Amino acid sequence: MDNFWHKLKKSVFTLAPMEDVTDTVFREIVLSVSNSEYLNVLFSEFMSTDGFCHEVGRPKVSHRLLVNDSERKLLKEKNVKIVAQIWGKDPEKFFKATKAICEEYDFDGIDVNMGCPVKKIVKQGGCSALIGQPELAKEIILATKEASDIPVSVKTRIGLSKVVTEEWISHLLDTNPAVITVHGRIQKQQSEGEADWNEVAKAVKLRNERGSDTLIHGNGDVLSLEDGFQRAEKYGVEGIMIGRGIFRNPWFFNSEQNEKTPAERLMLLWNHSSLFVRTWGEGKNFAILKRFFKIYTTGFYGAAQIRAKLMECNSLEDVRKVISSYDQVSENIS
Repeated sequence: MDNFWHKLKKSVFTLAPMEDVTDTVFREIVLSVSNSEYLNVLFSEFMSTDGFCHEVGRPKVSHRLLVNDSERKLLKEKNVKIVAQIWGKDPEKFFKATKAICEEYDFDGIDVNMGCPVKKIVKQGGCSALIGQPELAKEIILATKEASDIPVSVKTRIGLSKVVTEEWISHLLDTNPAVITVHGRIQKQQSEGEADWNEVAKAVKLRNERGSDTLIHGNGDVLSLEDGFQRAEKYGVEGIMIGRGIFRNPWFFNSEQNEKTPAERLMLLWNHSSLFVRTWGEGKNFAILKRFFKIYTTGFYGAAQIRAKLMECNSLEDVRKVISSYDQVSENIS
């Protein structure tokens, strides 16, 4: 097996899997303005193994694994890897889903979601709920590895209602995944409070004591490349995963962190909107796009007014009318 993770130069930077965010469209937009030296790995939205293994459910969830031809071209040009993230609670379905992904898709890795804190998912026994079922969690990872011919990694948290980093990470290390990405919050916190990177460092210490070749990546509250490099150095992780930080700055992974002009921001918004419509058509609700508008309409005079108008848009043509008031934008949109 070709374990690409071990070939990446430290410090590795990855974009976190996020539901209704990291689809092929947004990944391509981020890729288009990123420096490949600072963006190494992308993740799909997380996909249900239950749905994927069901005859009726599969068409409803498989869009999460879509990689546009244009995104695929950028991935190859910039030598950025892409990993499919899956979730569930049944080892057999993890095996079947992984087997199918390896045979039918072109991903560089599989990631097991044991970190999503959303209550309805946890109630189903998936994602961070598995922190409370370590033996089942190990079965799932081992089943996924058995079915896979690409490296298997895990994304997780430091506990459910209380911190159990040492006990939990020890269980995960028993299965020798390629990477464990540790988010420094418990499930109960959701995204509240500060991520505890001292707990992330405990995972590194445990790994080192075992002499394991599993890589440890950290996640939580990293808001700039500089911050990421500093945390990697301070806490000893091999990589940094960026989640909400991308919402503050879609140019996060670009070495040139100069202030972007309103025209640059609005052109990227247009590129995102038009690619969304070309990719999904009527297959996805246009309203999903609205969660992204704030990313591009901030930090310049008149941004709030433009954003308010954009939030009333229901079509690509509506978006065109709003942003074409900027001459530099209207000249370039089609």
